[in-house]
Amino acid sequence: MRGKDEPTADRARRLRRSLTKQEFLLWRRLRSRQLEGYKFVRQEPIGRYYADFACRERQLIVEVDGSQHAESAKDIRRDKALAALGYRVVRVWNNDVLNNIDGVLEMLLVELRK
Repeated sequence: MRGKDEPTADRARRLRRSLTKQEFLLWRRLRSRQLEGYKFVRQEPIGRYYADFACRERQLIVEVDGSQHAESAKDIRRDKALAALGYRVVRVWNNDVLNNIDGVLEMLLVELRK
């Protein structure tokens, strides 16, 4: 990883090796510019956080969340910090990735086109 310090790069590599099932399923559909040519990276260090997926070109972060993230004050603070760095954060539910991945991809396209 260019320009990153080694502990940050090591943690990002570890996170990439331990994707959840839902993250893996979404990554299969986002990687290699499969979504209308938009390039996504996974477990991207941004500020002091690690984004599940990020499209740098459109400054869009995609977080795949379980129910523990519902109404999370910590996530609200995180999203505000990432917004201060110029990123928009979109959160998708694990169940949506499992049961309606095409709908998730359509929603992401809408966000990417904004």
